[in-house]
Amino acid sequence: MSPYTLPDAELERMLLEDAPQGDATTFALGIGAARARMTFRARGPMTVCGSEEAARMGVLRGLDVCLSRASGARAEADDELLSFTGPASQVHLVWKTAQTLMEYLAGIASATHDIVVAARNARADCAVVCTRKTFPGTKSASIKAVLSGGAGAHRLSLSETLLVFDEHRCLMYEPPAEAIARLRQRWPERPVVVEVASQTEAHAWIDAGADVIQLEKWSAQATAALRASLRDGPRRPLIAAAGGINTSNAADYARAGADMLVTSAPYFAPPRDVAVTIAPDRGTQA
Repeated sequence: MSPYTLPDAELERMLLEDAPQGDATTFALGIGAARARMTFRARGPMTVCGSEEAARMGVLRGLDVCLSRASGARAEADDELLSFTGPASQVHLVWKTAQTLMEYLAGIASATHDIVVAARNARADCAVVCTRKTFPGTKSASIKAVLSGGAGAHRLSLSETLLVFDEHRCLMYEPPAEAIARLRQRWPERPVVVEVASQTEAHAWIDAGADVIQLEKWSAQATAALRASLRDGPRRPLIAAAGGINTSNAADYARAGADMLVTSAPYFAPPRDVAVTIAPDRGTQA
């Protein structure tokens, strides 16, 4: 199921970027009025994403649309994802933008899905969350893709969460307990997350009352050692493993006791291949 759809203004921007003065080739060939059918299919297994946006692009250009796979659905090789029918002038305007968007977002969604499956096969209650480290200008689309792949969002922006890094602490002149008290006074409804580099730092911030302890580039073995040093109880902080988390090691960190895996890896995944065919629309011709 699709978590949301990008707004029309963003889709129009994408379409106009590709064809600011129309499609010169279709116009010069004089085929713009010909009826055409364009079909998108998966070339291989993927988690679909961006199909609603692609479909909406067709609607914005007056095409008839048939959406076969929604974002978040799994598709196998040759499964139909989407088709358009209408004038060739509009089919060609939508073609490459819709295809490329679905390919890139399916790449992110599929990579996310693989990490989620690896983690949950090792421990069913381990969460996977993705960072805000998206390419500038692509956040809404990228976050849709990780949600479609089964992960959550680690933090959508600096304005959303309280995450204390060493880069903050090097400018502080108060002990952990006072820092956490200050944060809770100013943002009382938000959990306090603290990234630490050692077990000593972790326990200092746990004792101060941190809600989440984030372990940056810790080994799975070190993660397991910290988890073993903590007693379960109502005040046990969540343990977040971050830095270098991917499909190959997600299960290791889940088994080590991390409550959540924080990753940026899906944003760098290669696109999945979406095949496009365009043919005369015989069914609607006189």
